[in-house]
Amino acid sequence: MKRLHIFLLCVLVLMLPVSTTGAVTVTDDFGCTVEITESPQRIISLAPSNTEILYTLGLENRVVGVTDYCNYPPEVAEKETVGGYSSVDMEKVVALHPDLVVAADGNTEEVIDHLKGLGLTVISLHPPDIKGILHDIELLGQATGTEAEADALVADMRARMEAVQAKTEAASMRPSVAHVVWHEPIYVSGAGTFQDEQIALAGGRNAFGEIEEWGTVTLEHFITANPDIIIVNSGSGMGDSGENAIYAFFMQEERLKNLDAVKDGRVYIVDSDIIDRGGPRIIDSLEIVARYIHPELYAEGAPAPTSAPESPGFGLIGVITALGVIAAIIYRRRNP
Repeated sequence: MKRLHIFLLCVLVLMLPVSTTGAVTVTDDFGCTVEITESPQRIISLAPSNTEILYTLGLENRVVGVTDYCNYPPEVAEKETVGGYSSVDMEKVVALHPDLVVAADGNTEEVIDHLKGLGLTVISLHPPDIKGILHDIELLGQATGTEAEADALVADMRARMEAVQAKTEAASMRPSVAHVVWHEPIYVSGAGTFQDEQIALAGGRNAFGEIEEWGTVTLEHFITANPDIIIVNSGSGMGDSGENAIYAFFMQEERLKNLDAVKDGRVYIVDSDIIDRGGPRIIDSLEIVARYIHPELYAEGAPAPTSAPESPGFGLIGVITALGVIAAIIYRRRNP
Protein backbone atom coordinates (compact mmCIF):
# COMPACT_ATOMS: atom_id res chain seq x y z
CA MET A 1 0.00 0.00 0.00
CA LYS A 2 2.85 2.34 0.87
CA ARG A 3 4.39 1.81 -2.58
CA LEU A 4 1.06 2.60 -4.17
CA HIS A 5 0.85 5.88 -2.27
CA ILE A 6 4.35 6.85 -3.42
CA PHE A 7 3.50 5.93 -7.01
CA LEU A 8 0.32 8.03 -6.94
CA LEU A 9 2.21 10.95 -5.42
CA CYS A 10 4.82 10.80 -8.19
CA VAL A 11 2.08 10.72 -10.83
CA LEU A 12 0.43 13.75 -9.20
CA VAL A 13 3.69 15.69 -9.19
CA LEU A 14 4.27 14.91 -12.87
CA MET A 15 0.78 16.17 -13.69
CA LEU A 16 1.39 19.54 -12.04
CA PRO A 17 2.24 22.45 -14.39
CA VAL A 18 5.94 23.19 -14.65
CA SER A 19 6.86 26.58 -13.19
CA THR A 20 8.66 28.93 -15.53
CA THR A 21 9.41 31.46 -12.80
CA GLY A 22 12.19 29.64 -10.99
CA ALA A 23 15.15 31.46 -9.53
CA VAL A 24 17.74 32.67 -12.01
CA THR A 25 21.22 33.91 -11.19
CA VAL A 26 23.04 36.17 -13.65
CA THR A 27 26.25 38.18 -13.59
CA ASP A 28 25.91 41.73 -14.93
CA ASP A 29 28.50 43.80 -16.79
CA PHE A 30 30.15 44.98 -13.57
CA GLY A 31 30.65 41.48 -12.24
CA CYS A 32 27.78 41.68 -9.76
CA THR A 33 25.89 38.45 -9.15
CA VAL A 34 22.15 39.07 -9.26
CA GLU A 35 19.58 36.50 -8.15
CA ILE A 36 16.09 36.81 -9.58
CA THR A 37 13.62 34.63 -7.71
CA GLU A 38 10.58 35.27 -9.92
CA SER A 39 10.23 36.27 -13.56
CA PRO A 40 10.10 40.12 -13.38
CA GLN A 41 6.69 41.63 -14.07
CA ARG A 42 7.43 45.29 -13.25
CA ILE A 43 10.63 46.53 -14.91
CA ILE A 44 12.21 49.99 -14.84
CA SER A 45 14.76 50.90 -17.52
CA LEU A 46 17.32 53.59 -16.76
CA ALA A 47 18.78 54.00 -20.26
CA PRO A 48 17.35 54.28 -23.79
CA SER A 49 19.43 51.32 -24.99
CA ASN A 50 18.02 49.12 -22.22
CA THR A 51 14.50 50.19 -23.11
CA GLU A 52 15.03 49.27 -26.76
CA ILE A 53 16.28 45.82 -25.78
CA LEU A 54 13.33 45.21 -23.46
CA TYR A 55 10.80 46.26 -26.11
CA THR A 56 12.47 44.16 -28.79
CA LEU A 57 12.21 41.15 -26.47
CA GLY A 58 8.45 41.76 -26.29
CA LEU A 59 8.49 43.01 -22.70
CA GLU A 60 6.74 46.31 -23.30
CA ASN A 61 3.79 45.34 -21.09
CA ARG A 62 6.15 44.68 -18.20
CA VAL A 63 8.03 47.98 -18.47
CA VAL A 64 6.55 50.41 -15.94
CA GLY A 65 9.17 53.16 -15.92
CA VAL A 66 11.79 54.71 -18.22
CA THR A 67 14.09 57.73 -18.35
CA ASP A 68 13.36 61.15 -19.82
CA TYR A 69 15.58 60.22 -22.78
CA CYS A 70 13.90 56.95 -23.75
CA ASN A 71 12.19 57.73 -27.05
CA TYR A 72 12.10 54.49 -29.03
CA PRO A 73 9.90 52.81 -29.96
CA PRO A 74 7.37 55.70 -30.01
CA GLU A 75 5.03 53.78 -27.67
CA VAL A 76 7.52 54.33 -24.86
CA ALA A 77 6.11 57.87 -24.52
CA GLU A 78 3.15 56.32 -22.68
CA LYS A 79 5.38 55.07 -19.87
CA GLU A 80 6.03 56.82 -16.56
CA THR A 81 9.37 58.64 -16.49
CA VAL A 82 11.70 58.51 -13.50
CA GLY A 83 14.25 61.19 -14.40
CA GLY A 84 17.57 61.30 -16.23
CA TYR A 85 20.71 59.20 -16.09
CA SER A 86 22.19 60.51 -12.85
CA SER A 87 19.09 62.41 -11.69
CA VAL A 88 16.87 59.40 -10.99
CA ASP A 89 13.80 60.26 -8.89
CA MET A 90 14.05 57.60 -6.20
CA GLU A 91 10.55 58.30 -4.89
CA LYS A 92 9.07 57.64 -8.33
CA VAL A 93 11.10 54.46 -8.67
CA VAL A 94 9.90 53.12 -5.32
CA ALA A 95 6.29 54.13 -6.03
CA LEU A 96 6.31 52.00 -9.21
CA HIS A 97 7.15 48.87 -7.15
CA PRO A 98 9.66 47.42 -9.63
CA ASP A 99 10.86 43.86 -9.25
CA LEU A 100 13.76 44.60 -11.64
CA VAL A 101 15.69 47.77 -12.46
CA VAL A 102 17.91 47.66 -15.55
CA ALA A 103 20.62 50.28 -15.07
CA ALA A 104 23.54 51.50 -17.17
CA ASP A 105 27.01 52.87 -16.55
CA GLY A 106 25.80 56.41 -17.16
CA ASN A 107 23.51 56.22 -14.14
CA THR A 108 26.65 56.55 -11.95
CA GLU A 109 27.81 54.29 -9.17
CA GLU A 110 26.10 56.47 -6.57
CA VAL A 111 22.66 56.05 -8.13
CA ILE A 112 23.09 52.30 -8.62
CA ASP A 113 24.29 51.81 -5.03
CA HIS A 114 21.31 53.84 -3.78
CA LEU A 115 18.89 51.65 -5.72
CA LYS A 116 20.47 48.52 -4.30
CA GLY A 117 20.36 50.08 -0.84
CA LEU A 118 16.59 50.39 -1.21
CA GLY A 119 16.45 46.61 -1.58
CA LEU A 120 15.76 46.70 -5.33
CA THR A 121 17.02 44.07 -7.76
CA VAL A 122 19.38 45.86 -10.15
CA ILE A 123 21.15 44.61 -13.28
CA SER A 124 23.75 47.04 -14.65
CA LEU A 125 24.67 46.93 -18.33
CA HIS A 126 27.77 48.44 -19.98
CA PRO A 127 28.56 46.68 -23.27
CA PRO A 128 32.05 47.65 -24.53
CA ASP A 129 31.36 46.58 -28.11
CA ILE A 130 28.80 44.91 -30.37
CA LYS A 131 29.68 41.49 -28.96
CA GLY A 132 28.88 42.96 -25.55
CA ILE A 133 25.51 44.18 -26.81
CA LEU A 134 24.66 40.67 -27.99
CA HIS A 135 25.72 39.32 -24.60
CA ASP A 136 23.52 41.83 -22.78
CA ILE A 137 20.51 40.89 -24.88
CA GLU A 138 21.04 37.27 -23.90
CA LEU A 139 21.54 38.33 -20.28
CA LEU A 140 18.23 40.19 -20.17
CA GLY A 141 16.55 37.28 -21.93
CA GLN A 142 17.75 34.97 -19.20
CA ALA A 143 16.76 37.40 -16.44
CA THR A 144 13.25 37.96 -17.79
CA GLY A 145 12.35 34.50 -19.03
CA THR A 146 12.56 35.48 -22.69
CA GLU A 147 15.54 33.34 -23.67
CA ALA A 148 13.95 32.18 -26.93
CA GLU A 149 13.25 35.74 -28.06
CA ALA A 150 16.76 36.84 -27.08
CA ASP A 151 18.38 33.94 -28.91
CA ALA A 152 16.40 34.70 -32.07
CA LEU A 153 17.26 38.40 -31.91
CA VAL A 154 20.96 37.73 -31.33
CA ALA A 155 21.06 35.20 -34.18
CA ASP A 156 19.49 37.73 -36.56
CA MET A 157 21.84 40.54 -35.47
CA ARG A 158 24.90 38.31 -35.75
CA ALA A 159 23.88 37.11 -39.23
CA ARG A 160 23.40 40.68 -40.44
CA MET A 161 26.74 41.75 -38.98
CA GLU A 162 28.52 38.84 -40.65
CA ALA A 163 26.81 39.68 -43.95
CA VAL A 164 28.21 43.22 -43.78
CA GLN A 165 31.68 41.87 -42.99
CA ALA A 166 31.56 39.37 -45.84
CA LYS A 167 30.55 42.09 -48.28
CA THR A 168 33.06 44.72 -47.20
CA GLU A 169 35.96 42.26 -47.08
CA ALA A 170 35.76 42.27 -50.86
CA ALA A 171 36.49 46.01 -50.99
CA SER A 172 39.74 46.97 -52.67
CA MET A 173 40.43 49.86 -50.29
CA ARG A 174 39.52 51.06 -46.82
CA PRO A 175 38.75 54.78 -46.91
CA SER A 176 39.39 56.96 -43.87
CA VAL A 177 36.23 57.86 -41.98
CA ALA A 178 35.56 60.44 -39.28
CA HIS A 179 32.55 60.19 -37.00
CA VAL A 180 31.66 63.58 -35.53
CA VAL A 181 29.53 63.77 -32.40
CA TRP A 182 29.55 67.58 -32.14
CA HIS A 183 31.18 70.56 -33.81
CA GLU A 184 31.65 73.30 -31.19
CA PRO A 185 34.35 72.13 -30.59
CA ILE A 186 34.77 69.26 -33.05
CA TYR A 187 34.20 66.12 -30.99
CA VAL A 188 35.03 62.79 -32.63
CA SER A 189 34.81 59.07 -31.89
CA GLY A 190 38.17 57.39 -31.44
CA ALA A 191 39.33 53.87 -30.66
CA GLY A 192 37.28 51.71 -28.31
CA THR A 193 33.88 53.14 -29.28
CA PHE A 194 30.82 51.65 -30.97
CA GLN A 195 31.40 54.02 -33.87
CA ASP A 196 35.03 52.97 -34.35
CA GLU A 197 33.94 49.33 -34.42
CA GLN A 198 31.22 50.05 -36.98
CA ILE A 199 33.68 51.87 -39.23
CA ALA A 200 36.05 48.89 -39.13
CA LEU A 201 33.32 46.29 -39.72
CA ALA A 202 31.96 48.40 -42.58
CA GLY A 203 35.30 48.37 -44.39
CA GLY A 204 36.74 51.71 -43.34
CA ARG A 205 39.43 52.98 -41.01
CA ASN A 206 38.94 55.58 -38.33
CA ALA A 207 40.60 58.86 -39.30
CA PHE A 208 41.06 59.56 -35.59
CA GLY A 209 41.88 56.07 -34.38
CA GLU A 210 44.80 57.45 -32.37
CA ILE A 211 42.30 59.07 -29.98
CA GLU A 212 41.18 56.87 -27.11
CA GLU A 213 37.38 56.73 -26.86
CA TRP A 214 36.08 60.27 -27.58
CA GLY A 215 37.98 63.53 -27.84
CA THR A 216 38.12 67.00 -29.30
CA VAL A 217 40.28 67.96 -32.26
CA THR A 218 41.17 71.38 -33.57
CA LEU A 219 39.97 72.59 -36.94
CA GLU A 220 43.56 72.43 -38.16
CA HIS A 221 43.92 68.81 -37.00
CA PHE A 222 40.71 67.87 -38.79
CA ILE A 223 41.84 69.56 -41.99
CA THR A 224 45.21 67.79 -41.82
CA ALA A 225 43.49 64.41 -41.31
CA ASN A 226 41.31 65.16 -44.37
CA PRO A 227 39.04 62.09 -44.03
CA ASP A 228 37.60 60.56 -47.19
CA ILE A 229 34.18 60.30 -45.53
CA ILE A 230 32.60 62.28 -42.71
CA ILE A 231 29.68 60.82 -40.76
CA VAL A 232 27.90 63.25 -38.46
CA ASN A 233 25.26 62.78 -35.82
CA SER A 234 21.78 64.08 -36.56
CA GLY A 235 20.23 66.99 -34.72
CA SER A 236 20.59 70.67 -34.05
CA GLY A 237 22.09 70.40 -30.59
CA MET A 238 20.39 73.71 -29.82
CA GLY A 239 16.76 72.71 -29.34
CA ASP A 240 14.03 70.98 -31.29
CA SER A 241 14.17 73.00 -34.49
CA GLY A 242 15.06 69.91 -36.50
CA GLU A 243 18.14 71.56 -38.00
CA ASN A 244 21.07 69.23 -38.57
CA ALA A 245 23.62 71.72 -37.32
CA ILE A 246 26.69 69.47 -37.43
CA TYR A 247 26.05 68.67 -41.08
CA ALA A 248 25.41 72.34 -41.80
CA PHE A 249 28.70 73.28 -40.14
CA PHE A 250 30.75 71.00 -42.37
CA MET A 251 28.93 72.07 -45.51
CA GLN A 252 29.02 75.81 -44.79
CA GLU A 253 32.29 76.41 -42.94
CA GLU A 254 34.54 78.20 -45.44
CA ARG A 255 37.73 76.73 -43.96
CA LEU A 256 36.47 73.19 -44.62
CA LYS A 257 35.43 73.61 -48.24
CA ASN A 258 38.59 71.93 -49.57
CA LEU A 259 38.17 68.74 -47.54
CA ASP A 260 37.90 65.75 -49.88
CA ALA A 261 34.70 64.56 -48.18
CA VAL A 262 33.07 67.96 -48.65
CA LYS A 263 34.17 68.34 -52.28
CA ASP A 264 33.10 64.79 -53.12
CA GLY A 265 29.71 65.08 -51.41
CA ARG A 266 30.61 62.39 -48.86
CA VAL A 267 29.38 64.03 -45.67
CA TYR A 268 26.56 61.90 -44.32
CA ILE A 269 24.03 62.18 -41.50
CA VAL A 270 23.22 59.18 -39.31
CA ASP A 271 20.53 59.24 -36.65
CA SER A 272 22.41 59.75 -33.40
CA ASP A 273 20.05 57.40 -31.56
CA ILE A 274 21.02 54.38 -33.63
CA ILE A 275 24.74 55.00 -34.08
CA ASP A 276 25.41 55.78 -30.41
CA ARG A 277 23.14 53.40 -28.48
CA GLY A 278 24.17 49.95 -27.36
CA GLY A 279 20.93 48.30 -28.41
CA PRO A 280 19.44 46.20 -31.22
CA ARG A 281 19.46 49.06 -33.74
CA ILE A 282 23.26 49.19 -33.71
CA ILE A 283 23.12 46.73 -36.62
CA ASP A 284 20.83 49.10 -38.54
CA SER A 285 23.54 51.73 -38.07
CA LEU A 286 26.25 49.31 -39.20
CA GLU A 287 24.37 48.58 -42.42
CA ILE A 288 23.85 52.30 -43.09
CA VAL A 289 27.52 53.09 -42.42
CA ALA A 290 28.61 50.25 -44.71
CA ARG A 291 26.50 51.67 -47.57
CA TYR A 292 28.03 55.11 -47.03
CA ILE A 293 31.60 53.79 -46.97
CA HIS A 294 31.25 51.28 -49.81
CA PRO A 295 28.26 52.21 -52.00
CA GLU A 296 29.87 50.31 -54.86
CA LEU A 297 29.20 47.04 -53.03
CA TYR A 298 25.46 47.64 -52.80
CA ALA A 299 23.06 47.61 -55.71
CA GLU A 300 21.18 50.61 -54.30
CA GLY A 301 24.39 52.51 -53.59
CA ALA A 302 24.54 55.09 -50.83
CA PRO A 303 21.61 57.38 -50.05
CA ALA A 304 22.03 60.95 -51.22
CA PRO A 305 23.59 63.08 -48.46
CA THR A 306 20.69 65.53 -48.42
CA SER A 307 18.03 62.83 -48.15
CA ALA A 308 18.76 62.03 -44.52
CA PRO A 309 15.78 62.92 -42.35
CA GLU A 310 16.19 65.87 -40.06
CA SER A 311 16.04 65.03 -36.40
CA PRO A 312 16.19 66.85 -33.10
CA GLY A 313 18.97 64.41 -32.26
CA PHE A 314 20.88 65.30 -29.12
CA GLY A 315 19.35 68.68 -28.39
CA LEU A 316 21.27 70.92 -25.96
CA ILE A 317 20.26 68.83 -22.97
CA GLY A 318 21.09 65.68 -24.91
CA VAL A 319 24.59 66.91 -25.72
CA ILE A 320 25.25 67.68 -22.06
CA THR A 321 23.90 64.30 -21.07
CA ALA A 322 25.93 62.50 -23.74
CA LEU A 323 29.12 64.16 -22.56
CA GLY A 324 28.21 63.23 -19.00
CA VAL A 325 27.76 59.61 -20.01
CA ILE A 326 31.11 59.63 -21.79
CA ALA A 327 32.76 61.16 -18.72
CA ALA A 328 31.19 58.45 -16.57
CA ILE A 329 32.45 55.73 -18.93
CA ILE A 330 35.98 57.09 -18.85
CA TYR A 331 35.86 57.44 -15.07
CA ARG A 332 34.57 53.90 -14.65
CA ARG A 333 37.27 52.43 -16.91
CA ARG A 334 40.02 54.35 -15.15
CA ASN A 335 38.65 53.54 -11.70
CA PRO A 336 37.49 49.89 -11.86
